[in-house]
Amino acid sequence: MRFHIQQESDIPASTQLYNQICFAIAARHYPPGHRLPSTRQLAMQTGLHRNTISKVYRQLENDGVVEAMAGSGIYVRDQQKPRELKVPPGLRNRLRPDIDREVRQCVDGLLNAGCTLQQARELLTREIDWRLRCGARVLVSTPREDIGASMLIAEELEPVLEVPVEVVPMEELEAVLESSSNGTVVTSRYFLQTVEEVAQRFGVRAVAVDLNDFRHELDLLKELRAGSCVGLVSISPGILRAAEVILHSLRGNELLVMTANPDVGSRLLALLRAASHVLCDRPSLPLVEQTLRQNRAQLMRLPQVHCAQSYLGAATIDLLRKEIGLIGPRDSRLESEAAQAG
Repeated sequence: MRFHIQQESDIPASTQLYNQICFAIAARHYPPGHRLPSTRQLAMQTGLHRNTISKVYRQLENDGVVEAMAGSGIYVRDQQKPRELKVPPGLRNRLRPDIDREVRQCVDGLLNAGCTLQQARELLTREIDWRLRCGARVLVSTPREDIGASMLIAEELEPVLEVPVEVVPMEELEAVLESSSNGTVVTSRYFLQTVEEVAQRFGVRAVAVDLNDFRHELDLLKELRAGSCVGLVSISPGILRAAEVILHSLRGNELLVMTANPDVGSRLLALLRAASHVLCDRPSLPLVEQTLRQNRAQLMRLPQVHCAQSYLGAATIDLLRKEIGLIGPRDSRLESEAAQAG
């Protein structure tokens, strides 16, 4: 039995492999007790990464289709033998009757609404497949003129998500989704309506992330003496505009505010010469520090540099991970408790 993965298909490769193995077992190509190919063999045959194949095998084992024997391999499980239910990690403390009851209630609800069993199965399968597609990748999208905002979002999402994160200008989003509609589109709440209009045409989910409240930075600005010059440096023009408005609402004309994009060297140097305090984002910090080192002899005094460590609020990242299906409510609560304990 050979498996073939269609790379151009909208169905994730892992789902294709899962379905083909299930079909092979149901068609008795792989009878009970048959040893399945190793991850190395399947990787050579399908071109998939061995980690992807391992995840498929783990899912098959969780679903009771196969069983793993330590040091021996993966075998087709005899469905006539009783099997202890393996509860997903997020439900580890719940009893089996609770899980079974929730499944039955879900199906009963669909039947009571007038669905046949076949229709209920199609509805549930379609919903699960859609959620799998949404979790295939993350597209971060803002207008091209403020693509720096997308870069800031992507920089913080990439280390904490287990899926690819891509930056796509809003003007190119439709073309990207036309080629492949797998994934979730993430944007700033300011641009959500526009992004949703595009995403809905392709059956893709759009999620807005919320910014950090920058409480520490605002407290710092409130304490500066009147007449101080404050420099704001960011790769996002939108952030610079918003920061100017917020700073003016806090201090009126008491502070002189200068802004700069880090890749405009002359403007950045002028800002560093004039400002007593400089606030920047993480991507801008290396260029700020480099400019200070290279021009130290020209500066009468060095400004105090403050780097905002996060662009996104912690809660919004946690919520996005739930939306993509990376963690459940219990995992979220445990992570929150661990963070507080730390």
